[in-house]
Amino acid sequence: MAKQPKIRVCKNCNNPLPEKATVCPSCGAKNKKPIYKKWWFWLIVALIVIGAASSGGTESDPSNNQPSSSVSSGETENASSSKSSETDSIPKEYKSALKKAESYSDIMHMSKAAIYDQLVSEYGEQFSEEAAQYAIDNLVADWNANALVKAEDYAKTLQMSKAGIYDQLISEYGEKFTPEEAQYAIDNVEADWKANALAKAESYQEMMSMSPSAIYDQLVSEYGEKFTAEEAQYAIDNLS
Repeated sequence: MAKQPKIRVCKNCNNPLPEKATVCPSCGAKNKKPIYKKWWFWLIVALIVIGAASSGGTESDPSNNQPSSSVSSGETENASSSKSSETDSIPKEYKSALKKAESYSDIMHMSKAAIYDQLVSEYGEQFSEEAAQYAIDNLVADWNANALVKAEDYAKTLQMSKAGIYDQLISEYGEKFTPEEAQYAIDNVEADWKANALAKAESYQEMMSMSPSAIYDQLVSEYGEKFTAEEAQYAIDNLS
C-alpha cells in the first residue's frame, strides 16, 4: 500500500494542503515551508552555538591577556635597553669626573664652585671643562650641609670668629660657597666664640709675644681675626 502524503492546511484558506506543496491548489496562495523546518537552518544554528561556546571558553580577563602581557614586557625591555644605551653613551671621562666630584663633596664637604675648579685645575684633576660641568650638573649634594661642616671645622680646629668663618666660606680664595650657603652655616654652627677669641689671644701671646693691647687690636681687626669687641675683651681679661 502506497504511503499517503502528509496533509497540511493552507495558511490562507485553511483547505488541506499536501506536505510538499508550495502553492495552495484551492486559493493559489503561496505556502512556503517554514525556515525552521529546513535542514540548513539547523545546521547554521548548530555552527553558531559551537562558535559561541568556543569563544566563551577562550575568553579571559583583558588584564591577564597574554598578548597584552607580552607587549608590556616588550615595552619594558625596550625602555630598559634605551636607558642602558643612554648610560653606555656617556664618555668614561664624564663618569670619572662625577665620581671625583662625589668624593670631594662627601668626604671633603667642598662647595660646588670649589669642586668644579678642582676638577679642571692643571694642579688638580685636569678633567675637561665639559666633563667637569657634567659632573657638577649630575652631582647630588647638600651644599648647605657642606658649608656647615666646613664652618664647624674652622670653629673647632682653627678657633676662628663668626665673621672670619663667613668670609672664609664665601672667599674666592677660600671655600667659594654662596652667601646663602655661608649664612646658613653661620646661623647653625655651634661654637663658643669667646673661647675661640681667648684661644687666639693665647696663641698670639705665646708664639709672637704680643702685648695685650696689640692682641686686642688683632682680635677685632677687619684684617685680622674679626671677633666682636666683647669677645676680644673677654679674651684679654682671661689671659694668664
